[in-house]
Amino acid sequence: MEIEIATIGGYEEVGRQMTAVRAGDDVVIFDMGLNLSQVLIHDNVETEQMHSLDLIDMGAIPDDRVMSDLEGDVKAIVPTHGHLDHIGAISKLAHRYDAPVVATPFTIELVKQQIEGEQKFGVENDLVKMEAGETMSIGDSGKVDLEFVNVTHSIIDAINPVLHTPEGAVVYGLDKRMDHTPVIGDPIDMERFREIGREGEGVLCYIEDCTNANKKGRTPSENVAREHLRDVLYSMEDYDGGIVATTFSSHIARVKSLVEFADDIGRQPVLLGRSMEKYSGTAERLDFIDFPADLGMFGHRKSVDRTFKRIMNEGKEKYLPVVTGHQGEPRAMLTRMARGETPYELEDGDKVVFSARVIPEPTNEGQRYQAEKLLGMQGARVYDDIHVSGHLNQEGHYEMLDALQPQHIIPAHQDMSGYSSYVNLCESEGYKMGRDLHVTRNGNLIQLVD
Repeated sequence: MEIEIATIGGYEEVGRQMTAVRAGDDVVIFDMGLNLSQVLIHDNVETEQMHSLDLIDMGAIPDDRVMSDLEGDVKAIVPTHGHLDHIGAISKLAHRYDAPVVATPFTIELVKQQIEGEQKFGVENDLVKMEAGETMSIGDSGKVDLEFVNVTHSIIDAINPVLHTPEGAVVYGLDKRMDHTPVIGDPIDMERFREIGREGEGVLCYIEDCTNANKKGRTPSENVAREHLRDVLYSMEDYDGGIVATTFSSHIARVKSLVEFADDIGRQPVLLGRSMEKYSGTAERLDFIDFPADLGMFGHRKSVDRTFKRIMNEGKEKYLPVVTGHQGEPRAMLTRMARGETPYELEDGDKVVFSARVIPEPTNEGQRYQAEKLLGMQGARVYDDIHVSGHLNQEGHYEMLDALQPQHIIPAHQDMSGYSSYVNLCESEGYKMGRDLHVTRNGNLIQLVD
């Protein structure tokens, strides 16, 4: 059976992930993501109202024209998790393919919300839920199966999909860390990865996220960030002024910790911002988390401002607002607060806790710098870097290679300069560029089996 890989998006940047795997006549697409930084550099861009061709020209979504060179039919579109760099283009591209979107329950719900907000295309692809640990048949040959393996990441319900073919397995390994003690959900299923490495023809190809391949050691567990956050917030227990926290809205485990520790120090947590309400509300509705019954979640600007007025009237010392804006996004809640555009008044000595790192990309770095400067001008004191990464460090990469023993490796999720550390790591394990280690660009085809 012929096996071919189309590296469509995410192979020259971090963002707009999209990869297609052809096994005989059957094609499976993994991820359809957005490159948010390409959107943010344009003022007041609303992707919901834009045509896919304009977004492709902007470099915001994958250019999927290479799909016409794949001789097969798309049988499934499989996003690995709910981050926008993996699902943000589904509402713009999925309608081109007569195939269902197959994903875990939380991811499917986020995809559904993306589609409902779409204003240019009528996306009518079936949405199929599949749990981690389950397998489904792909195509009519009976020889190709799709399996979901549970992984841990900075969003709940993440998986690594595995396409089982007669020539061996193709493991799409983007976006995970080895967390054996996660705050929410099950640990990464390393036992299953080791089994896949030993089964049948083994692993034909491993497509891997190279984000932290330059960092020594292991990525810490989310529990490490939780304890760091606990220590920081407990140290503020006697402070009688304002405390504000921000983190990734999609990071439900981190939001859970913020909510719990706010209560521990005698403050009422409240979640503010559209995306904060969206992700936490969805997680609660699907029973991934049980928030306190009196936890307020407000996304609409008028509702947020009413909440800020109530906090100011009743006393900032009674509340812990958890707000959007960890990257300094211009329209996010924290940035509005820093500019003095909300009823919440920051004063000398107020604490702002960034439970997130700056995404290493010039647009984000510039926005975050500006936001912190504005906060400082209002007298706020910033606590930053209370975070652990959602991606593998070097030892995690070694462990995955040892478990899977792949015949071929395709690095992804980086630009060309970002591949070098992972290439060195793979070469130390006996792989060789141009032979079984394939550094590629967007829009290329890699023939693994003729």
